[in-house]
Amino acid sequence: MKQHEQENLKEKQIEEKSNNKKVNKKIIMYIAFFLIMIYAIYTIYLLIKQPTDIFTLEEGTLYSEETDIGFVIRDEVVIQGENYKNGMEKIKAEGEKVAVNEAVFRYYTKNEDSLKEKISQLDTKIQEAMQNQTQTENGLMKGDMISLETQIDQKLLEISNINDTTKLEEYKKEINELITKKANIAGDLSPQGSYLKELIEERKNYENELNSGAEYVNSNKSGVVSYKVDGLEEILKPTEECFSTLTKEYLENLNLKTGKIVPMSEESGKIIDNTYCYIATISHTEEAKNAEVGDKIRVRLPSGNEVSAEITYILQEDNERVIILKIEKGVEELVSYRKISFDLIWWSENGLKVPNQAIVKENDLAYVVRNRAGYLHKLLVKVKKEGEKYSIVEPYDAEELKGLGFSNEEIISYKKISLYDEVILYPDLTKVDD
Repeated sequence: MKQHEQENLKEKQIEEKSNNKKVNKKIIMYIAFFLIMIYAIYTIYLLIKQPTDIFTLEEGTLYSEETDIGFVIRDEVVIQGENYKNGMEKIKAEGEKVAVNEAVFRYYTKNEDSLKEKISQLDTKIQEAMQNQTQTENGLMKGDMISLETQIDQKLLEISNINDTTKLEEYKKEINELITKKANIAGDLSPQGSYLKELIEERKNYENELNSGAEYVNSNKSGVVSYKVDGLEEILKPTEECFSTLTKEYLENLNLKTGKIVPMSEESGKIIDNTYCYIATISHTEEAKNAEVGDKIRVRLPSGNEVSAEITYILQEDNERVIILKIEKGVEELVSYRKISFDLIWWSENGLKVPNQAIVKENDLAYVVRNRAGYLHKLLVKVKKEGEKYSIVEPYDAEELKGLGFSNEEIISYKKISLYDEVILYPDLTKVDD
């Protein structure tokens, strides 16, 4: 009995030791996990506070731009005739170039629909009469008739691939002219006073009446045709007198919607000088406040295309300025608009991109510290452009160094910064050898 009790006691002691070991292991694991967490948090803190102390130089671009609202000003002249209420037929298509005194469109006659219907009916009768027309014995004009038939078939084949309504009307007119010529030949082959001759003569009379009643409107200047007329052609004009009136209040009172397409007119058209146009915008940025007439900048149009621009006029208004820009490329993109959203790019610079934290100024000169295989060198750099967080830098050339007062020996030993160099952030120049 006593021996049995001793065995139970030993078993309990062994079990207690085992449990103690497990508890100790857990405590050690918790301590290790806790230390790892502290280290991870501290590492993250260091990364947030200062992500890295070395930066590798790469090619980059710095720029200063802003998104503004612009009002498009064009050199354009509205053309309109007297019979504008009758409706119009476009002779020149939207965007097509015209010369001075060239016909752009015409107004319909008052009874044009009726005359066209009568001519169409006569065309059907003429076609039927020609089909029934017997060929003369000697076959005179047969070659001309075949040639006209070929031309008509070719035009009918081409017209099936045309989507432009103006071009479509031109093809229809050409086909009608060919059919008329064919009918005239057939009429000449027929006996005097024949039925076909009478139909042809009647058609000519209706056609003369149709043409004599139409009013043709010609271009009064060379340029590009547009039928997008909004009534602001005489208000937003590219003249200094107009520019001086374009205050912020004036432009806002035009009540134009940004990006809205100017509607097509059915009463008038206009001729546009598409070699240039102007954009008036309002800005209160520091760049705008420091801008001057004659400055060259860049503009990003709604299409995304970037074009050169020149400031031609500035109107000061309290803390804002009305700035008028002239562009000579991408003008055709703006024909459909009067008010746009666009990007005004004041400046841009390409080159080696360096964080401002890596640049140290000393005696009005800029330096960076390069780390190459653990060796640190203080390098003199020329700051081409300084942005909010980065700068574009490049090395000086010999003439520039000479102008700064460097000796020939210093110029020869001058170490240049280059692509993929590693520079130190927040450098201490006192701890770096020249």
